[in-house]
Amino acid sequence: MQGQPSGQTPQTPPNRPERVPPPVGPVRKQTQRTNWLPILFGGGIALALVCAVAFVIYSFFFFKPEVPQEEVVEVTPTLEVVKFAQPAQPVANVPAAPSKEEQPQAPQPENAQAQEQNAEQPAAETQPGTIQLVDDSPQQAGPLMTSPDYGIHAFLYWRPEVAERDLQLIEDAGFAWVKQEFPWREIEGASKGIFNWDNTDRMLDQIEKHNLKVLARVGVQPAWAGGGFPEIGPPDNYQDYGDFLFALASRYKGRIQAYQIWNEPNLSREWGERPPSPAEYTELLKIAYNSIKQADPNALIISAGLAPTTRNDHVAMPDTHFVQGLYDAGAQPYFDMLGVHGAGYKAPPEMDPGEIARDPNFSNSGDHEAGVPEELRRIYGFRHVEDVRDIMVRNGDADKRVVVLEFGWTTDNRENSPYRWHHIGEQRQGEYFVRAFQYAKDNWQPWIGLMTVIYMPDPDWTRDDEQWYWSIVVPRWPDAWPRPAYWMIKDMPK
Repeated sequence: MQGQPSGQTPQTPPNRPERVPPPVGPVRKQTQRTNWLPILFGGGIALALVCAVAFVIYSFFFFKPEVPQEEVVEVTPTLEVVKFAQPAQPVANVPAAPSKEEQPQAPQPENAQAQEQNAEQPAAETQPGTIQLVDDSPQQAGPLMTSPDYGIHAFLYWRPEVAERDLQLIEDAGFAWVKQEFPWREIEGASKGIFNWDNTDRMLDQIEKHNLKVLARVGVQPAWAGGGFPEIGPPDNYQDYGDFLFALASRYKGRIQAYQIWNEPNLSREWGERPPSPAEYTELLKIAYNSIKQADPNALIISAGLAPTTRNDHVAMPDTHFVQGLYDAGAQPYFDMLGVHGAGYKAPPEMDPGEIARDPNFSNSGDHEAGVPEELRRIYGFRHVEDVRDIMVRNGDADKRVVVLEFGWTTDNRENSPYRWHHIGEQRQGEYFVRAFQYAKDNWQPWIGLMTVIYMPDPDWTRDDEQWYWSIVVPRWPDAWPRPAYWMIKDMPK
């Protein structure tokens, strides 16, 4: 989800009337008169100051900028659709998930005291390969998360002054959660076991000051871990990721309430430019789950958010196929809540996914022309979340909640943007956010958990970045320029 000096014209001296001599006559006593000019001049200044102060107060408390509605353009095909090929075989030296029969059962710790000692171990003393398995039973949300709950994705890592401003906006809007990336390659980038906690310490101090809970998105491997660096991909040794998570959860036990394990592994660009593999991701998820739970048993583990896509090849896999693949690979015991992405595209949030799939005005017309099955075209609506939920239910996982890790609508109307076909105006963007929360409240309880708005933006984004148009605040510094969506979300009941 950036004036111009004027020249000065020299003033011409005013014309002065000729001095006329006074009339000749008898001398008279002059009557003293009041000079009203200074009084009127001073009163005018005082009145102007009062008006200026009143205008500033009005602007600060009551003025909300109105942004004109952007026109909606006709749908144009943008998605390059390929044949639905089977994913290629995994590359060598990548650990494959064992079959259900081969999966190890997670033993209980010998006693609670030993588990507590392990959880309290300082991060600097963490040794590779020392992770102990803990109870696999799903963890209930309890009072930690309401149904629905309210969060937003922010960018707080690099600049404390930006973090402070944006956290205040988030708190003022009544959000309970902030989703923030904890970049592995920045925290443990120098070498394995060498950590830089400066930014994360400062960031968590600021977040706690604003009474917010934390959902940490953890991924992006460092160079020493391999995984196709500098591209984003899982490490060559999955245990390296587990050791980092153990160190992170040990240091911030009780301060980070939930962890998102990786992001969009159903895309090759997020999986080391390799074909997406639910089995490989399941193996990574197991190690992540057990590593975090050893350090902080109360932390929530959320599976990765998945990109909505109609591609099904070595480049991308539909999210519904990937989720079923997770259950087939035995992932069920290794996440507390299932992560999904819920982009709304062009459709209003209440619109039925089947209706969207059949209407080329709301689903990508390129998919219709290429013969993409209707089942896959259901992704083009917010309620596609329900399709993923149905897979959970069919696999006996109905007791767990769904966390919407990203959702929103874009205002991107750039001439050559691939998002242009489904852009909407800023006023409608705000209305759709409010209606999405209301729909979830009316129809998705009790299984819906946190819903994460995108974005509280990085102020360095420009109009050339697609994220600029998804954000609910215009990316800029130092002043904040909320879009209508921010004010509407702020004002809606929670």
